[in-house]
Amino acid sequence: MLISRLSRAGFFIAKELSRGGYTFLSRTRFRQGSCGQCQHSPLELLPKTRAFQWAIFQKRHDFSTSASNNASEGGDEQKETISVTFVSKDGEEIPIQVPVGMSMLEAAHQNDIELEGACEASLACSTCHVIVMDMEYYNKLEDPSDEENDMLDLAFGLTETSRLGCQIIARPELDGIRLAIPAATRNFAVDGYVPKPH
Repeated sequence: MLISRLSRAGFFIAKELSRGGYTFLSRTRFRQGSCGQCQHSPLELLPKTRAFQWAIFQKRHDFSTSASNNASEGGDEQKETISVTFVSKDGEEIPIQVPVGMSMLEAAHQNDIELEGACEASLACSTCHVIVMDMEYYNKLEDPSDEENDMLDLAFGLTETSRLGCQIIARPELDGIRLAIPAATRNFAVDGYVPKPH
């Protein structure tokens, strides 16, 4: 009988704690009513029940604190950015911050910079062609794949430092890179590629 009452009391406390009702429970005691249901009255909690309630509250409090700390730490890691300057067709310089791990094509789209990307970064076109303006930064990039070289062969205004924006991924060593957008692009399907609707 006592175990049954304690089980019901523990269940009710846990239920109220999950609703945030632990302040109300601080002066509640449980009795079994005539119809077999658990009732509570405004009396002092039994010492064991109070200890149980405090343990649950403390565990919940510790969990929420550590979860928020981890979230803020994780947020700091995600905020690492590099400075990138796009030079438009008209010569206008557009400095932006790009999160590490993001492609230059995606960064351009997020910052309303006119860099087409018709094939949605699937290496099926050359419309995200950019020109790396400093050889020092060009040399820091990974070598282009055969697929990228094939698409670059189709690009308008190809130069020695031409790359596809979808293949340049922001890394800390690229901080300060400057990318020129060519005056024109060639936009046509390769091998029957049909881009997905936006």
